[in-house]
Amino acid sequence: MIWLTWRQFRTQATVVFAALILLAVILAVTGPGLAHDYSAGLASCTARGGCDAFAEHFLNSHFALYIGLGVVVAVLPVIVGLFWGAPLVTREFEAGTHRLAWNQSVTRTRWLGVKLGLIGLAAVAAAGVTSVAVTWWSVPLDKAASAGMPRLSPALFVARGVAPLGYALLAFALGVTVGLLVRRTLPAIAVTLVVFAAVQVAVPTLVRPHLMPPVVTTVEITPANLDGLMIGGDDQMSVTVRAPGAGAWTLENETVDAAGAVVAHLPAAVAAACAPTGLPSAEDRGIPRQCFEGIRQAGYRQRVTYQPDSRYWAFQWSETALFAALALGLAGFCFWWVRRRRPS
Repeated sequence: MIWLTWRQFRTQATVVFAALILLAVILAVTGPGLAHDYSAGLASCTARGGCDAFAEHFLNSHFALYIGLGVVVAVLPVIVGLFWGAPLVTREFEAGTHRLAWNQSVTRTRWLGVKLGLIGLAAVAAAGVTSVAVTWWSVPLDKAASAGMPRLSPALFVARGVAPLGYALLAFALGVTVGLLVRRTLPAIAVTLVVFAAVQVAVPTLVRPHLMPPVVTTVEITPANLDGLMIGGDDQMSVTVRAPGAGAWTLENETVDAAGAVVAHLPAAVAAACAPTGLPSAEDRGIPRQCFEGIRQAGYRQRVTYQPDSRYWAFQWSETALFAALALGLAGFCFWWVRRRRPS
C-alpha cells in the first residue's frame, strides 16, 4: 500500500521538492552575503549615530525578493491543499480504482490511513524546509523591517516559524475532506481554495489577536513615539503612535480626550500648531515642538491596544496546535465517512 501510494504521488512530490531544493540552494548561496551587508552597514551607521535611514534603504533594496519569499511560504500550503489533498481520493473515485483496493485484503481504514500518513508527512516536511530556509535567509531583513512590519503582523507571521507547518497540515486535511465529499477533482479543488482562503483571512483578523488578552495602555503623544500625523483640509488632525516595546503588533490606535472618550480627530485649534515647518533639522520631523505641548495641555493622549513581541513563539505554537487539532478532526471525519458511508 505504501509503494502504491508513492507511485500515485511521486509526480507531484518530485515537482514540489525539486523546486524547494533549488530554492534552498539559492538561499544558502546568497544568505551569507546578505547577512554580511547588513552587519557591515549596521556597524557603519551605528558609528555615525542613527540607523533608521540605513534600515529603510536596506529593506527597500531587497523588498521585492523579501515579499516574494514570504508569498512562497504562504502559498505552499495552498498548493498542498489543492494539488495533494483534493485529488487524493477524488482521483480514485473518478477512476474506480478504490473498488479494486477495497476488494483486496486492504481495509478501507488502512487504505486511507496510508495515504493520509505518507502524504501528510510529506506536506509537513515541505512546509518545514521552506519555512526554515526562508526564515534563516530573511533574518537581516526582518530586523530592518521590525519597526514597520513586526513579526507578529499577518504578513510575516504566516511565513515564519512553525505556523506554516500547521497551515500545510490543515490545507492537506481540508483538501482530502472536500475531495471525499465532492468526489470530483476540479470542484474539490475550487471548494478547497475558497474555504482555505477564508481561513487565511479569518484567523489573523478574528482569532490570532485574541489568542491571548491584548495589552492596553494609554500614553502621551510625543516626538519619540509619534508614528503618523495627518491634517485634513478642515484642519482636523489624526495621529498614531508606536506601541511600547520593539516589534509589538498594534491592534488599535485611538486618540482619547481628558475624560478618556475616543475622538476621531483632534480639533482645528490643536492642529493649528502642528503644521509641518519643512525644517526637520531644526524641529523634530518638521513638526513644531509646541504641537506636542498643545496636545498635552488639551488633555489628548493615545490609547494603544497591542500584542507584545515577547508573545511571538507562544502565538506560533498556539496557532499551530489549533491547526493540528482541526486537521486531526478532519482526518477523523474522513475515516468515519469511508468506513460508514461506503462511497460507491
